[in-house]
Amino acid sequence: MHHPTQLTNALMQVPAAQYLRMSTDHQRYSIANQCLAIRNYADQRGMVVVRTYADEGKSGLDAVGRDAFLQLIADVESGQANFRVILVFDVSRWGRFQNTDESAFYEYRCTRARIPVVYCYESFDNDGSPLATLIKNIKRSMDGEYSRVLSAKVYAGQCRLAEMGYFQGGPPGYGLRRRLVGANGEAKGILEAGEQKNLRGDRVVLIPGPPAETRRVRQIFSAYVERTLSEEAIAQWLNRLGVPTDLNRQWTRQTVHNVLTNERYLGCSLYNRRTAKLKQKSTRNAPVLWIRREGMFKPIVEESLFERAQALLAFRSHCDDATMLRLLRELFARIGSISVAIIDEQDDMPCAATYRMRFGSLPKAYALAGLEADRDYAYIDLKRRLRAYGAKVTDRILRSLESAGCEVLRSLGNFRCNGLAVALTVVRCGKAPDGRPQWRIPKAPREAPDLLAVVRMAVGNTDPLDYYLIPREECQWLPVRSGSDGCARFQQYKIQSFDGVEQALLKTLTQGRRYVDGH
Repeated sequence: MHHPTQLTNALMQVPAAQYLRMSTDHQRYSIANQCLAIRNYADQRGMVVVRTYADEGKSGLDAVGRDAFLQLIADVESGQANFRVILVFDVSRWGRFQNTDESAFYEYRCTRARIPVVYCYESFDNDGSPLATLIKNIKRSMDGEYSRVLSAKVYAGQCRLAEMGYFQGGPPGYGLRRRLVGANGEAKGILEAGEQKNLRGDRVVLIPGPPAETRRVRQIFSAYVERTLSEEAIAQWLNRLGVPTDLNRQWTRQTVHNVLTNERYLGCSLYNRRTAKLKQKSTRNAPVLWIRREGMFKPIVEESLFERAQALLAFRSHCDDATMLRLLRELFARIGSISVAIIDEQDDMPCAATYRMRFGSLPKAYALAGLEADRDYAYIDLKRRLRAYGAKVTDRILRSLESAGCEVLRSLGNFRCNGLAVALTVVRCGKAPDGRPQWRIPKAPREAPDLLAVVRMAVGNTDPLDYYLIPREECQWLPVRSGSDGCARFQQYKIQSFDGVEQALLKTLTQGRRYVDGH
């Protein structure tokens, strides 16, 4: 039986949440060590940990991918958190944000909700005093600088190893394999896809793959240079043979292009063609900065064949606009028609994808060349307009949510808000066989969102007709075709105005429950 004093002390303890983060297996910052340190701190100050948020193996450079961290912020701002303080081991575990204002931004959101953040093993009390604020900002800057310095050291080390001929990561490419070697150079076996070395002194080198794959690489180069097949035609040929890529996928024009431009097939290793430091946007480096080590193994492709392939690729991709349009006209005059397949079959002109990138679309290229297309491409412009309209609707929704204090993360047209995933799709108005308007609400993505927002366009596809907010459990009934009155199954989720959509989303995403137009 507990003594009354013990029960009183237990009731007086302050409920706390602990946030734990570890980007590597460094012993000092292991999850177990952080837990122990925070528990000791809580016991000494009359606190009890009632909730744990842990991001294991997550970088602190930003909040992207730190699901536990984002859930913590969402719980704090929901007003339903069962804790009154957040305990963190130190400032660096909160994050090594490159912009100190970003770190302060997330902490302020907690403080605004009257749930302060406490750094247990820092030399200052996070009490908002001028001295504590100054020290905290210095620590944030130091943590950000630590990441920058460490990144520079790692980059320099990788460049040095690349100059020695060691492979520095990523898929090796079709027809190549990664071999693990010891510190003294002895071979230790082949690393399969997903496998990594486990000893710091071990290294990885590239070697030719199985004879069947290296022979296939030579056939790809020969088909492109000597048989004048296009990259698209080569991809179709390989898929008909049932040959998968190195990632066990079907071939595409881009994967064939990657093979044709990969200098590793000459027996050399390449590094530093692109860099993406500190989670910044990847940038393409100038060839003078590339690190090339030749003679690593016997070439898979003859150098003369490789150079001929590069010359042909350069010709196809670097024609000026006038030359590209002239080639289109000459092709049409010679064959009498024009299409993607016909363009891709030609070895003396750019492929169809190059025309799309250069002129925006194939119909525009045809029009500039003075040619009549072999089909009506109006649907392409319609898809582009509907995609732009969907982005406009999404931007408006996100602005409303952010104005309401919600945290939103956008990804490929969809977004997450307060832990819930929302997807938006704009459905065009088509015609049924009897001529009446018809809409087809498509199947939800493989990973069904918590909420699917559907915009049905009116006849003419210039203005919206109505809206639907469909919860995850109902997405199993998609795709579905509907008439002017909609689909009977989804009538309860129908909303007539965009203002109603905004209100429903705000109630759903801020209250953390299903709410659709009063239902």
